[in-house]
Amino acid sequence: MKDIHQLLSRIQIKPKNIELYELALTHSSFNADAKTKHHDYERLEYMGDAVLGFVVADLIFALHPDMDQGLMSKLRSHLVQSKSLAGYARKIELYDYVIIGHSINPDTVASSNKILEDVFEALIGAIYLDQGFKKVYSYIKWIFYNDIKFIELDELTDYKTRLQEEMQSEYRDSVTYRLIKEEGPAHDKKFESMVYFNGEPLAKGSGKTKKASEQDAARNALKKKAM
Repeated sequence: MKDIHQLLSRIQIKPKNIELYELALTHSSFNADAKTKHHDYERLEYMGDAVLGFVVADLIFALHPDMDQGLMSKLRSHLVQSKSLAGYARKIELYDYVIIGHSINPDTVASSNKILEDVFEALIGAIYLDQGFKKVYSYIKWIFYNDIKFIELDELTDYKTRLQEEMQSEYRDSVTYRLIKEEGPAHDKKFESMVYFNGEPLAKGSGKTKKASEQDAARNALKKKAM
């Protein structure tokens, strides 16, 4: 485990109360080894979740003055979902600083979206309590600004669900997806999928993940259907 001061220096935080940050990075498994109770990040996670939700909502409202309520809600949910927050945690290598008990393998922390999401929220909570609202707002804005400002609206639409609903409004059968091509090195894969209805191909799609290629196929099928 790396020195927490190194992390705080990287994110430009001068702590007033270092114990808050130590607590924010302590997993509940540590309690068993230390014979402590509630000496972990769970309470700070609660606080960070509330602060994060408000600030992200405020930024969306300010940066997208023409976006309606439904899209704003979808964008906020997209940004604060477990996978997204874990991604932000990985960007600052938060997994290297988590204090764990012997029952948890360090590799588990690095691979667990749930743990990284919780620790990231707890860190936000610690910054808020230690530095105040203005500082935590600035930090959250620094992290989220580009993803909010330059969001591709396609990312917020579940085309698979839309296609399924439209087809089932006319027919009873469901659409199915099949991976038809996978190529490229492990760090830069490209997938192609075909969507079918009653065994007949509707459209093809591509993406960097299988799920993304299926969404693209559904989007293309909806385009064809609308023509």
